[in-house]
Amino acid sequence: MFNLTLTFDNGPEPAVTPRVLDILGERSIRTTFFVIGEKLDDPARRRIAVRARDEGHWIGNHTYTHSIPLGEQPGRDTAEREIGRTQAAIGDLAHPCRWFRPFGGGGNLDARLLKPSVVDYLAQNKHSCVLWNAIPRDWEDVNGWADRALDQCLAQPWTLLVLHDLPTGAMTHLERFLDCVTTSGARFRQDFPPQCVPLRNGEIALPIHDYVSSIEESDKA
Repeated sequence: MFNLTLTFDNGPEPAVTPRVLDILGERSIRTTFFVIGEKLDDPARRRIAVRARDEGHWIGNHTYTHSIPLGEQPGRDTAEREIGRTQAAIGDLAHPCRWFRPFGGGGNLDARLLKPSVVDYLAQNKHSCVLWNAIPRDWEDVNGWADRALDQCLAQPWTLLVLHDLPTGAMTHLERFLDCVTTSGARFRQDFPPQCVPLRNGEIALPIHDYVSSIEESDKA
């Protein structure tokens, strides 16, 4: 038996997310949807986020534009533009822990994720930063990701898996993946492995220097 926490990034998407919610609901699986802030400006997409919350899923913050990793963005207002605006868009859908997931620019766990002013912002606003330990790259391998994800789950006792509820076709394999991991002994959890949450409620819980760039040493903005 192994633990599996599912997360979905980059939605909500009207063509995909409702079906993902149907599949999860049929299996009584609760997850977290890390949403893009500017997508919630669309009333139809926000209604999907409301449905997800109402069905027991957690809504997390995945930046406003998902354009440039925060550790590579110049400007002292990066955190407010990307995190603050998204949290305002999430509004009363937010979890008390104010879950935030940085954009890795392709799933990278390195200094592209954050910069000092972003860390300060997360601390001041009592956010919890959620990373990951498995990323099967479903956005670029829409047909092969499920087998890779299963291998990643079997290789460790508790997997925090990143999937994407995007209109790529990848989520057509979600049911098969869930059936395979269930048969293989998955215990689905909604909480996160502690080693994947380096900041919790604004407090640094684990070393984060590997995820923080030094861009602001020369940032004149």
